[in-house]
Amino acid sequence: MYRYDAYDHALVAERVAQFRDQTRRFIAGDLTEDEFRPLRLRNGLYIQRHAPMLRIAIPYGILASRQLRKLADITRRYDRGYGHFSTRQNLQLNWPKLEDAPEILAELAGVEMHAIQTSGNCVRNITTDHFAGVAPDEIVDTRALAEILRQWSTFHPEFSWLPRKFKIALSGSAADRTAVLLHDIGLQLIRDAAGDVGMRVIVGGGMGRTPMIGHVIREFLPWRHMLTYVESILRVYNRYGRRDNIWKARIKILVKSLGPEAFRGEVDADWDAHAAQSPSIITDEEFARVSAHFAAPAYEKLGFIDGQYLHTLADNRPFAKWAERNVHPHRVPGYAAVTLSLKKTGVPPGDITAEQMELVADLADRYSFGELRVSHEQNLVLADVKKRDLVALWQAAKSQGLATPNIGLLTNIVCCPGGDFCSLANAKSIPIAEAIQRRFDDLDYLHDIGELDLNISGCMNSCGHHHIGHIGILGVDKQGSEWYQVSIGGRQGSDAALGEVIGPSFAAHDMPDVVSTLIDTYLGLRHEDELFVDTVHRVGIAPFKQRVYAEAREVAHA
Repeated sequence: MYRYDAYDHALVAERVAQFRDQTRRFIAGDLTEDEFRPLRLRNGLYIQRHAPMLRIAIPYGILASRQLRKLADITRRYDRGYGHFSTRQNLQLNWPKLEDAPEILAELAGVEMHAIQTSGNCVRNITTDHFAGVAPDEIVDTRALAEILRQWSTFHPEFSWLPRKFKIALSGSAADRTAVLLHDIGLQLIRDAAGDVGMRVIVGGGMGRTPMIGHVIREFLPWRHMLTYVESILRVYNRYGRRDNIWKARIKILVKSLGPEAFRGEVDADWDAHAAQSPSIITDEEFARVSAHFAAPAYEKLGFIDGQYLHTLADNRPFAKWAERNVHPHRVPGYAAVTLSLKKTGVPPGDITAEQMELVADLADRYSFGELRVSHEQNLVLADVKKRDLVALWQAAKSQGLATPNIGLLTNIVCCPGGDFCSLANAKSIPIAEAIQRRFDDLDYLHDIGELDLNISGCMNSCGHHHIGHIGILGVDKQGSEWYQVSIGGRQGSDAALGEVIGPSFAAHDMPDVVSTLIDTYLGLRHEDELFVDTVHRVGIAPFKQRVYAEAREVAHA
């Protein structure tokens, strides 16, 4: 993984010193709240419902074990002993004190971490596939290009005050695990007929109040021009993006208002004028410098599968279920990628305790070359585990509640912190997630249902990505009460789709019954081996809507 050089260390240290002074001046009354707000946001510090929230950057989701241990230490000393992994692969602390924030940032700098640009109208954390570098279906390893984008975008003077926040994702595999069609810019790494590497450029996707699928504005961009073309996109956005209305400021609104063809024309005109002489063309030397940080680890030649693993797989049903759902293929024979689930029933999705962080750091050192990844589904991944170590890893993970075998299943719920913490939320998310998990806390039934993504957001900002859930749940305010709107049919990937709302919202206590009715309807309609989302797209939402509201009326009249 990438290690800081002297320039990086100096840059982050200067930012820590600046924010320490800014915080001191605010507490002393020398800065107003309006003056301090943009300063704290640029350092990842929000003011939430009960306390500040600090969002710590985890660039493209990769962590070293020493960094995770530092996060455990910080949560124990400055917070309440746990953190929350978000859908953008970052870690959020929900209870730090304002006066402690500069010291937390100073300690993070000591392990090459920061909170820079995790908020504000700038380029946010660059995200990519949590299996980058190890996935068998990978076309191009995206990690070096993600790091080049991160370095380029950090403190970029031209793009530090965009009309609105800006999110970029890269995917380099046949299967899109980064939702590139739902980002401000999505970069899909591909090869042409000659084998040359380039990228399909997608612009104008996003969720939030006005969800949209992105538009391809360039089918094949040579990889050397990744930065020059992104610069042109951002220049057009800076030039024409709305700054008078926060709800119409995202680039997706600009693309829609101009039209994809006209937007493409503006970008290409800017690119044609500047690209050839741009210092942002990626050179062989620069790519080699960054790529060296992502060299393959010292894999062993493993031409066999350990007998204990095969025996346990055959005779231990709990282990076999875990291996089926949480163990993933690897490009190197004898190795596997492993997802450690943060979705145990009764625990807020994405939450992890300091003790669990320390265990995962130990597991990463013991089994995965000291590195781990954060997934978009708010779980952790050990990317390089020998298959002969899977039994021991499972036993250790199970001892700390990190081995729930539900990856890809209904209880692997993606969920924002919601109204329990966030001041923007209309309703709580965590209690709804827990109630649904408890209703479906039967692994045999979950496997019978099959793969199903359930996403929950507490407001229209869609931090839980409810728009692309096979079942999406959105918290809404209904005359001062918390209600929940349900959509079905959303999905990410190359055939991304936005869910369709089935009808009026439901009270919180109805939500487990609503989800149960949706599942029962699906089980009655599906073809053999047909997934929930495929059934919805085949038959439409009408049968689901009719049954859900019919049963709701029966309950109301009972």
